[in-house]
Amino acid sequence: MAESPKTFYLETFGCQMNVHDSEKVIGTLVSEGYRQVPTVEEAGLVLYNTCSIRDKAEQKVFHRLADYKKLQKQGKKFGVLGCVAQQEGAKVFERAPYVSLVCGSASYRNLPEMLIQIEAGERATGLDDRQTDKCFETEFTARTNPHRGYITIIEGCDKFCAYCVVPFTRGKERSRTSDSVLDEARQMADLGYSEIQLLGQNVNSYKDSAGKRSFAELLAAVGEVPGIRRVRFTTSHPRDFGRDIVQAIDAVPTLCDHVHLPVQSGSTRVLDAMQRLYTREQYLERISWMKAARREISITSDIIVGFPGETEAEFEETLSLLDDVQYDAIFGFKYSPRPNTPALKLEDAIPDEEKVRRLAVVNEKQRDLQRKANDRHLGKIVEVMVEGKNEARQQWIGRTSQNKVLNFTAGESTVPSVGSYVPVIITVCFPNSLLGEMVV
Repeated sequence: MAESPKTFYLETFGCQMNVHDSEKVIGTLVSEGYRQVPTVEEAGLVLYNTCSIRDKAEQKVFHRLADYKKLQKQGKKFGVLGCVAQQEGAKVFERAPYVSLVCGSASYRNLPEMLIQIEAGERATGLDDRQTDKCFETEFTARTNPHRGYITIIEGCDKFCAYCVVPFTRGKERSRTSDSVLDEARQMADLGYSEIQLLGQNVNSYKDSAGKRSFAELLAAVGEVPGIRRVRFTTSHPRDFGRDIVQAIDAVPTLCDHVHLPVQSGSTRVLDAMQRLYTREQYLERISWMKAARREISITSDIIVGFPGETEAEFEETLSLLDDVQYDAIFGFKYSPRPNTPALKLEDAIPDEEKVRRLAVVNEKQRDLQRKANDRHLGKIVEVMVEGKNEARQQWIGRTSQNKVLNFTAGESTVPSVGSYVPVIITVCFPNSLLGEMVV
C-alpha cells in the first residue's frame, strides 16, 4: 500500500447512527494498529461508511469511488461500509472491481478478521441477514467530540414503513442490556463527557434484553449518572412513544426538554399507505402529552411530501398539522423510491415538480411558524453548552437543552471554554437560531 499499510481514511455519509458507527470502526481499526489520516492521498485504506436513506445515495458513493479509481495503481485499497454495502452486497464488486471490502453495519464486529483478508490481497465481505441477534459493541470507540458522545442502545428496525430501506439494511430490532448502556455512560462520565445522546433507528422501541428497565427507566437512569449534565435521544417512533417518556423528562432535570417525533404526513390515509402504524389522531394524542408537561418541551419532526397517491387535500392536512402542533423545527423531504421497499409497487406517482412545490410550501409555512414561535424566548436566560466560536462574527456558538442553536457574545475579559455551560440572555430571535449575550 501507499506510504504505510496501516493508514486509513474514513468518510461518513448519513445519520448520527452512521457517525457513531464510524467512531466504533475507527476505534477498532486503531486497536488493530492502523493510523487515521485526514486525506485520501495519505491513506493506504480508503473507507466509505454509507447511507441509503436519501435519493441517489448509491450513485454518490459509486461516483466517489470512480473519482479515486486511479489511486488503485498506487496500491491503495477501498472498502464500502454501512447501508449501501448491505443493500448492494456483491454488486459493489461488480460496479467497482477495485473495492476490496464490502461490510454491512451488523458485521463490523468481524472487522479484525476482514482486515487480515484484505491485507493478504483477498476480497472480504461481511453481510448479515435480517435475523442476526448481535449488536455491534466494542471497547474501542474513537469519539470525535470530547464533551458530547453517542451510545447506541438499539439497532435495526421492525416497522417496515413502505418507503424505508432501513429494515433491510440494518436488520431486525435488537437491544443491548440496560446494564451495558449504563456501564458505557459511566465510563464516558469518568472521561469527562457531560452530554450523552442515546441512539437507535427507533430508539424508544428499546426492550432491555435482560428485562430490567423500560426505555423511560433507562433514560432516567442515564440522566442520574454522576457527571452527566444532558441526555438526549433520537429517533423516536410515534407507535412506541409512551406517556412514561414525558413523565421521565418532567422528573429528571438532566433529560433534555426536546423530542424529535417524526410524523411524515398529516393524513391518516397517507400514514396508512406509508405503513406508519398510527393515525393522525393517535399522533396528536402524543403531542398533547408533551404539551401538558410541566417543562416546556421542544418538538421537532420529519415530513415527507409527494408520497404516491397523496392528493392536494391530503397535502393540506399536513399543512394543517403544522398549525396544530407548532413544531420548533422540521426536516422536510420529497418522497424518493428506495430499493426493496413496498412503496415501489404503488401507483399514482407524484411528478417531481409537484413534489418540489409542496416541499417549498411546507418549508415556507414552517419558517413563518418558527419566526413567530421563537419570539417567546426573547429576554429569557437559558443555559448553553459552548460548542465553538465564529471568529468572523466574534460570536460564541452554543446549544440549549431544547436543541436550539444560540449564538452569543461575551465580554472581552470572559472567554468561555468549549464544552462548558454558561448562562445566556436571549436578545434576538431568528427562525432557525437565537442570539444572546452571556450573563456574567
